[in-house]
Amino acid sequence: MTFLWVSRLGGVRRAAQEMNISQPAVSGRIAALEQSLGTRLFDRAQRGVTLTKKGVLLQEYSEKILDLVEGIKADITPPDAEDSLLRVGVAETIVQLWLSQFLSALYEAYPKIRVEIVVDVSVNLRQQLLERNIDIALLMGPISEYTVDNVDLPSVALTWFKPAGRPDPDLRDTPVVTYNRNSRPYRDLRRQLIDRYGHSTQLFPTSSIHAGLEMVATGIGVALFPHQFAEHFVRQGRIVPFDPGWKLDDLGFTASFLGDPRNALCARAADIAALCANTYLKE
Repeated sequence: MTFLWVSRLGGVRRAAQEMNISQPAVSGRIAALEQSLGTRLFDRAQRGVTLTKKGVLLQEYSEKILDLVEGIKADITPPDAEDSLLRVGVAETIVQLWLSQFLSALYEAYPKIRVEIVVDVSVNLRQQLLERNIDIALLMGPISEYTVDNVDLPSVALTWFKPAGRPDPDLRDTPVVTYNRNSRPYRDLRRQLIDRYGHSTQLFPTSSIHAGLEMVATGIGVALFPHQFAEHFVRQGRIVPFDPGWKLDDLGFTASFLGDPRNALCARAADIAALCANTYLKE
């Protein structure tokens, strides 16, 4: 595994960080491997390492062996014996919708599993996945990288909301509450508003959808959010949906994980996420 981490990440330092061991320990393992094989596997440079021709051959064999090991684990190891740590990155939309159902199903399938949850905007979750700081990301996807496998999750529709008892607003001069400014919905909504109404419309981005809906309920502006989030506010009679004649496309989500090499636990967790999401959104 040490050889694979160094070859994938292109450096001893990053491999040491990923494996949570010292750089000298990684360097010592690589030196011992090269000595035992009687050949140089890496070309060293200031900015990292690159594989030699023999190193490329060894990487191909190593990946095949690791895929085989993962296949054996998936076929032979009982799910209730799986005690791995699964680091899950989640977009806030999913946290508010069906994350609890996903975790319940995951623990039912793998009673001994340990889970760490990271909640962040999708652009940051993508980066964390590619840097291998999380194992699976439930985010606005897909991630277009050859190393990443994406399992489609059901899309989420958006609805316009305004304060109850108010006339339909003119979006040219009405503040619009929306997703975090580092999110794709913020970018898409900003572009639509500029194209339709010019630069006069105010956007109020927020990292909390609940706080955004509270802003609408208190009369600060209008918002474009998934209707599932607003049901409580609508039942209370504080906000109501309205139709300005357009909205953004539905939000597309994926369960994304590194598939090179394929991790059986991540693949199964992605399938569980898809099942939970479909069940929740059909209810």
